[in-house]
Amino acid sequence: GYTEPDPRLDLSGTDVMRKIMILAREAGEKLEMDDISSTSFMPESCMKGDVANFYQEMAKEEAHFKALYQEAANAGKKLKFVAKYENGKAAVGLQHIDPQHDLYHLYGKDNVVLFSTNRYVDQPLVIKGAGAGAEVTASGVFADIIRAAR
Repeated sequence: GYTEPDPRLDLSGTDVMRKIMILAREAGEKLEMDDISSTSFMPESCMKGDVANFYQEMAKEEAHFKALYQEAANAGKKLKFVAKYENGKAAVGLQHIDPQHDLYHLYGKDNVVLFSTNRYVDQPLVIKGAGAGAEVTASGVFADIIRAAR
């Protein structure tokens, strides 16, 4: 699959927190995991115990997840887990996304980064592409090896 071996890392927001931290650091910011605000949508019962317990609790919490989905759908929106970095602050969490937003048409293993800058005020610069899978992961590791060798 495209999730971490322990899906709780994805669903807790930890993986997205790491990604926004890396992007902020690449931009020259000093950001640590503790600096990132995270709003969880997961019931606490799902996050306790081991991975097997996680799946059991997920099944018990189906109504919770259906309600989250239905609330967004009733408003004509989609749910997306989003990271945002602005004015020195980072946050991650589940958001309701409008149909006209660039994140609305994000599917599967794709990732997107939107840059709103002084030059891209009204319409952000959009970078979109595969963010998971063997080839993408391997090329990222290879690029890191090349960078470290220099």
